Amino acid sequence: MPTRLASRIFVFRPSKETLVTYKKRTHTCGELRGTDIGKTATLTGWVDSRRDLGGVIFIDLRDRYGKTQVVFAPQHNADVHKSAEVLRSEFVISVSGKIARRPAGTENPDLPTGEIDIEATELTVLNKAETPPFQIEQETQASEDIRLKYRYLDLRRSNMQKNLLMRHKAYQVVRSYYDRNGFVEVETPILMKSTPEGARDYLVPSRIHRGKFYALPQSPQTYKQILMVAGFDRYFQIVKCFRDEDFRADRQAEFTQIDVEMSFVDENDVITMTEGCIAEMFEKVLDVKLNLHFPRMSYKEAMETYGSDKPDTRFDLKIRDCSDVVASSRFRVFSDTVKKGGIVAGICFPGLSNYTRNQLDGLTDFVKSLGAGGLVYMKMHADKIENSVEKFVSAEESAGIAAKLGAKIGDLVLIISGAWQKALSILGALRLEMANRLNLIPLNKWNFLWVVDFPLLEFSEEEKRFAAVHHPFTSPKEEDVSMIDSDPSKIRARAYDLVLNGTEIAGGSIRIHRKELQSKVFSLLGIGDEEARQKFGFLLEAFKYGAPPHGGIAYGFDRIVMLLAGEDSIRDVIAFPKTSSAMSLMDDSPSEVAKKQLDELHIRIV
Repeated sequence: MPTRLASRIFVFRPSKETLVTYKKRTHTCGELRGTDIGKTATLTGWVDSRRDLGGVIFIDLRDRYGKTQVVFAPQHNADVHKSAEVLRSEFVISVSGKIARRPAGTENPDLPTGEIDIEATELTVLNKAETPPFQIEQETQASEDIRLKYRYLDLRRSNMQKNLLMRHKAYQVVRSYYDRNGFVEVETPILMKSTPEGARDYLVPSRIHRGKFYALPQSPQTYKQILMVAGFDRYFQIVKCFRDEDFRADRQAEFTQIDVEMSFVDENDVITMTEGCIAEMFEKVLDVKLNLHFPRMSYKEAMETYGSDKPDTRFDLKIRDCSDVVASSRFRVFSDTVKKGGIVAGICFPGLSNYTRNQLDGLTDFVKSLGAGGLVYMKMHADKIENSVEKFVSAEESAGIAAKLGAKIGDLVLIISGAWQKALSILGALRLEMANRLNLIPLNKWNFLWVVDFPLLEFSEEEKRFAAVHHPFTSPKEEDVSMIDSDPSKIRARAYDLVLNGTEIAGGSIRIHRKELQSKVFSLLGIGDEEARQKFGFLLEAFKYGAPPHGGIAYGFDRIVMLLAGEDSIRDVIAFPKTSSAMSLMDDSPSEVAKKQLDELHIRIV
């Protein structure tokens, strides 16, 4: 086509090699069925596999919708059959032909299209492909690094496409649900002020404002509170957040959050709204109907029963406190721990009294790697209780411990002692380790739990000051406000975390909405008036003009999709994730930049 520009005519004449004409598809590769036999169709996609059987060539043609078998035979079209000899895996092609029933006995019941073939009469090779570094199969033996380096190939695998399509569906459910319930979707800034929220900020230097930096948001926390002050009483957003912290299977430097805030509400209002969204997501994505009104458990009960503030309740193995039995024990490890305000607690493992010394030594090494001083065991035999510290613990004490833990003949008891939180956390990790070893965790079971009544503050021995358990805007319980000056360590927060199968998938709180109370909490956290003004002045200023009571929650969207998809890592439900060392292997980032760019930002690499 000639193009006129400034009275000159430029004519584009493509070379012969760039001209590829082909028929557009009439159907996808997962669409055709037995009811289509006799029709003609054109399919486009990638060659998934190729088989040459006695002069007849079979290929499976793949797109994101599925696979269809295509037959190239001389009797259908000799020229097309000859052309098909060049086809290899991952070639991109367009193929046309008649839809035919497969010969009896050759049907593939595992494919929705397994009843039919395409008898090819036309073929266009749209693009050739080199041999990929790994097979494009549902399951692959390729390492994660290789998969991430060639992510565009990894994303061709059916299970990866299934995960991203599931993620897309979950997105749509969330938007529909909150829209129907009167929430307004508002985008908040990606370049914001650096504020302490529990992790390192990613900083962005300003070219215009020399020596100053933006931060990427760890969450839209302050903005959504400002929106409540502005009168948008119901807000939500599916938003990218950023934290410069160490990675793990369920954590990335950049992650997706469903962010929600509501005015004139209490904890029950936020919890009820959240349960409705989760239930709709499970029903529409997995066709699973959940029983609403998820159970609730206090933080203290969760720690003392399961050794975790995000307990997996799909299996039993509960922790039991036996401190009172050993408070006066000759075994000083136990009695001194109790005197110092610590805890002696254990778990009973039914039927494991035959555990060998070697197995018990392995468990001892496991708990020591977590910081325990050691592991005490008791084996319940018919004639006696075998005790690893029986020289120091009397038979009466052993019997008392066994009774406390509900141990019977044939059982194994494992005991940890130490500071309350540390000892219980180690027991919680041991509980999970044993459940995995014993295959006690059932699949396809969805155990939801709200953990509530968290402490508002935790004391940092390193910094010798209190830190916020959640964030500094979390409101204390009204009945505990009086302890701000007398005993702040006992203040409980109006906070709530939603746990699914041992994974925290959402967390939130009722916020502080009065300037005076917010300033008091800042003071407890060691944030002085000047620092508070510098970091949160805009929020405190807003509170002076009539902030409503408000609260909200943030869902870890990547984690939810990971659980919905049955994956073990959020990297398998994110299109372009980073490695555990925060690298993007596909595009080689982070990368060096030109000196000119650094000069413009007034930055020098030291």
